[in-house]
Amino acid sequence: MTNENNILTDIIDNIGVITLNNPEKHNTFNIPFARALNDALWEFEQNDKVKLVVIQAEGKNFSTGIALNEFNNKSSQEYRKFLHLMDEHNHTIAQMRKIVIASVQGYAVANGAGLAFASDFTIAAENAQFGTTAINVGLICLGPAVPLMKIVGRKKTLEFILTGKIVPAEEAHRLGIVNEVVPIAELKEHTMKFAQKMAAKSPLALQIGKWGVYQMQDLPYHQAIDYMGELFSSLCTTEDAEEGVKAFLDKRKPVWKEQ
Repeated sequence: MTNENNILTDIIDNIGVITLNNPEKHNTFNIPFARALNDALWEFEQNDKVKLVVIQAEGKNFSTGIALNEFNNKSSQEYRKFLHLMDEHNHTIAQMRKIVIASVQGYAVANGAGLAFASDFTIAAENAQFGTTAINVGLICLGPAVPLMKIVGRKKTLEFILTGKIVPAEEAHRLGIVNEVVPIAELKEHTMKFAQKMAAKSPLALQIGKWGVYQMQDLPYHQAIDYMGELFSSLCTTEDAEEGVKAFLDKRKPVWKEQ
């Protein structure tokens, strides 16, 4: 399958693959690009054949953010509408039941960094670099700051967005921005193996686990514990939960029904 505007989609072994495919412009965001990316995410969310989603990129860089020529001759209302579209993937990924994995090489900066921050998992090549760099051109990365804040906290978020610093993959890993760092030659293969390993797990457990983590981060401590207990209880009553336990005891692979 192919979406317009330099966003490609494919399904490989039940993994939905979205490829940012405008390497000549370092996969920068514009209106068609952002809309096609968001449409691709929802397309895979609604496709029962797809278990997980991987976002990867062609070229040297994952994405260098919003194309700077987009920042001209807009009214305040037009900018609000425009930036809502640029940030829409942040909403979408958090609302999706399915896990989203970013596979990052080269620069992931500004809105490109935001896409990596918003993904549920990020696997980075050793040459990957991350930064919220809009401050360097008189702007500010406020959209990317939201998922970043959930990962690194207030002081580090301020450090990133107000200084425009760029950190290498290993430091991003230390900060919790990245889950794994691998050699560039192994990035795509390693990402797909990771996705396939996740796809073999109970889809219901993955969905409830993702939903629970996103919801609990805004709840008070004791309320979060009780809420997670309610979610776990609901999972325990499903056929797949019973199948998972039985398969483990029988020393066989489970057969998931998503019920």
